[in-house]
Amino acid sequence: MTKKKILLLLGIALLISQLFFGQDPQTKVLCVTVVIALWWIFEVLPLGVTALLPVVAFPMLDIMPAKKVAPIYMSHIMMVFIGGFLVAGAMERWNLHRRIALKIISSFSGTPSKLFLGFMAATAFLSMWIPNTATTVMMVSVSLAVSKHYEEKFGRDQNSRFFTSALMISIAYAASIGGIATLVGTPPNLAFVRIYEIVFPGVQAPSFAQWMLFALPTSLILLTLAWFIICRVFLRSAHLATLDSSVVKNELQKLGKMTAEEKKVSIVFLAMIFLWIFRRDVPLGAFTVPGWGSLIAPPGVINDGTVAIICALSLFALPSEQGGKLLDKKAFSKIPLEIIFLFGGGFALAKGIQESGLSESIGEALQFLGHYPEWIITLGITFTMTFLTEFTSNTSTTELFLPIVGSVSKEIGMPPLSLMIPTTLAASCAFMLPAATPPNSIIFASGRVKVSDMIKCGLILNLLCVGIITILGCLLPLFLP
Repeated sequence: MTKKKILLLLGIALLISQLFFGQDPQTKVLCVTVVIALWWIFEVLPLGVTALLPVVAFPMLDIMPAKKVAPIYMSHIMMVFIGGFLVAGAMERWNLHRRIALKIISSFSGTPSKLFLGFMAATAFLSMWIPNTATTVMMVSVSLAVSKHYEEKFGRDQNSRFFTSALMISIAYAASIGGIATLVGTPPNLAFVRIYEIVFPGVQAPSFAQWMLFALPTSLILLTLAWFIICRVFLRSAHLATLDSSVVKNELQKLGKMTAEEKKVSIVFLAMIFLWIFRRDVPLGAFTVPGWGSLIAPPGVINDGTVAIICALSLFALPSEQGGKLLDKKAFSKIPLEIIFLFGGGFALAKGIQESGLSESIGEALQFLGHYPEWIITLGITFTMTFLTEFTSNTSTTELFLPIVGSVSKEIGMPPLSLMIPTTLAASCAFMLPAATPPNSIIFASGRVKVSDMIKCGLILNLLCVGIITILGCLLPLFLP
């Protein structure tokens, strides 16, 4: 019998035992959490399938009624994800994302180090707004064209292998790092917003603008470090010739002039960014820019999900010069339901942990951490998350850790954001192994990157990320008073 089958049967047996013998709600929730954690970590079932377990387990174990569990799976955060995904789909459909990427890359022609930086800048920018999986797939296709041109001009030897490998790794790392800069850039960031609201009801999570205030500089620092490490690892051991920018310019010329569809999608895309950033008040020193949301409705009525859906709906209404609309019903078939269920399962789990009182019990059990300096605690959780997500899904791991981290911070008197935000960011900073993140898996699947190359660069970057994010955790009260 395989390990997955054993874990599946053990999990079912544990849940059935609680059905007949369980008395304490906290113990029941703990059992459900353990089963979900093990099934997520070892992928006993598809992640999205496991995430549906609370829908069945919570009502049957008398933890929460079904009518309270089901709505958790479709929160306003889901609307942010769905709306943002549809806008990203329009960018892909009309090749706007490819034009943006090529425009940025063409500004960095010259030496290999500049070219790597150009690819990283383009990938990071796109990953701030559209799924990093889609960004990576598109950028890999561009990088393969550049690599082919390099091989044709300078020959297919060890130097060309180093060139292609460095280019691929640059893209994967930039996709993950760019995603942390915005709330919509990567699933763990969106998970943080909802779980924070569940653990601390009545308290507003950081706004889109507040998140970017500290996450964007952090992302730029990490991107610079990643670029420096890649150049040191690959350029130190190889003599890579300078490649002219003709291949990038040729790819850009193939797109032709900007179409009417691209222009319309660009307007919607820019409007969405503007509305997200300025929905809530934006403090600028002594002056505060009033948020547009509070000018047309009471505070808290309009959220980022409202903005995302408005922009998505406009794409289904705006006409295309080629007939039809900018988006059609086919766009819905591309929405990743597994991610939506994964979000919902994590939110339901967080709600069950809070309502049963398990979060308080865990916090009390870990009160001894209050005797340690705050930076030591942040360092420990950041290190754990960074290296644990080398082997596990960063979204599911974030959803398991955040409710516990929030409860612990509350019990030891530590600012919750100073611990929960580093936990969230660290989940996106796994760079060593192919299975760590979708971008890593995509570049490895190209057959142009060795695991040893990823580990050489990734281990150094992982450790640097732990240090940078720990420092950020200590400085967060300056950004989020």
